[in-house]
Amino acid sequence: MRFFEDLNLGEQITLGDYVFEQDEIINFAQKYDPLSFHTDVEAAKSSLYGALVASGWHTASVWMKLMVNYYKNAIQEMQNAGIQHGEIGPSPGFTDMVWVAPVYAGDRLTYTSRILEKIDSKSKPEWGIVRHYNEATKEDGTIAFKFTGTVFYKRRPT
Repeated sequence: MRFFEDLNLGEQITLGDYVFEQDEIINFAQKYDPLSFHTDVEAAKSSLYGALVASGWHTASVWMKLMVNYYKNAIQEMQNAGIQHGEIGPSPGFTDMVWVAPVYAGDRLTYTSRILEKIDSKSKPEWGIVRHYNEATKEDGTIAFKFTGTVFYKRRPT
C-alpha cells in the first residue's frame, strides 16, 4: 500500500480471479437480488440469459472483496519488510457502473484496476484523491463488469 505520491497514472494492478459457483450465485441472489434468473436454475433457462446468471451486485461485491484483500496483503508485505506504508481511505463514489456481459455459473473473472487521475484534496490536504477504472473480464477476454471509482489515498507524512 503505497502513498498517494508514489502512484503513477496508467498503472494497473490485478486484484485477483474469482470463479462464480452456482450455489453461491443462488445464495447471494436470494439475499440481495431475488430475480428468478439469479435464484432458479429452471426458470433461468427460459429467461433472456438462457441459464442461471450472477447478480451484477454479486460481481461488484466480489470486486470489493478482492480489492480489500489486495490492499491488506500489500500492507502486510510492507510491514514484514519494515517499509513505511500508506493507507487507502473512503470512497466518495463511482460512476459508469455497467454490467456488460452475463456471468454464468463456472465463469472465472479476473478483476483489474487502473489509475486514471490523481487529484489534490482541497478539504483534506493530508489525503489525495485517485480516480481508477476497474473491470472484470472473462477467460475469453470479454468484459463482464466495469466502472470508474474514486478513493482517498493517504499522502506521505512531511
